[in-house]
Amino acid sequence: MARNAEKAMTALARFRQAQLEEGKVKERRPFLASECSELPKAEKWRRQIISEISKKVAQIQNAGLGEFRIRDLNDEINKLLREKGHWEVRIKELGGPDYRRFGPRMLDHEGKEVPGNRGYKYFGAARDLPGVRELFETDPTPAQRKTRGELMKDVDAEYYGYRDEDDGVLLPLEAEYERKAVSEAVQKWRTEKESRIQQEEEEEESIYTVHNEEVEEEENREEMEGEEGVGFIAHVPVPSQKEVEEALVRRKKMELLQRYASETLQAQSQEARTLLGL
Repeated sequence: MARNAEKAMTALARFRQAQLEEGKVKERRPFLASECSELPKAEKWRRQIISEISKKVAQIQNAGLGEFRIRDLNDEINKLLREKGHWEVRIKELGGPDYRRFGPRMLDHEGKEVPGNRGYKYFGAARDLPGVRELFETDPTPAQRKTRGELMKDVDAEYYGYRDEDDGVLLPLEAEYERKAVSEAVQKWRTEKESRIQQEEEEEESIYTVHNEEVEEEENREEMEGEEGVGFIAHVPVPSQKEVEEALVRRKKMELLQRYASETLQAQSQEARTLLGL
């Protein structure tokens, strides 16, 4: 029964539509926009295409249609959009308004133009298809570098550390650290002073010890010489080997000066020696 009722309603609907279109010839949209030479008809075909696009965009919002049906709908919508562009160009050629110039742009939720707005577009559930979602993931914009003038705005007295003591925390810490540093320096100085004094005392004691040993050795030597009956006493200072060598060198210099130097140079040398007390 339900099937027969549906058939009757369908037949009734066709009959009613035939009555409404009686005496009228249904005109078909031209395949090429260049075939139309009337501006009102071109406007009519453009509105018809926009109506078809609206219907298909409403259908493609349903993600349960399946991947293949969604792709087909998306292709049909893009085909209708291209056809609408052709009709808009034809309308402009026929003296009508320029819809391509004043038409609304496709924007996203942030107010930015949709990627691929000038080419193939994706609508509704087609945006979530495999391989399509990556197209709409834009890379994060890099942080914009500040100019030198913007950086100098933040340079003030606090930047150079002139206000570090205003919080009342730094000064007590510096005073405590200074007190510890002074006490450590004083303790180190006292320790070094005590060790230096002790070292000087040890050196003085060792000097006296050596002197006493020398005196004892000299006394022992005198006793031994007295027992043997042989002794030597020097009543004049005896020059050392070094002093003898220095005297020989001075003598050699004087001989060379007398042989090769002029009288003026010898006089100057003698005057210098006199002034130096040599």
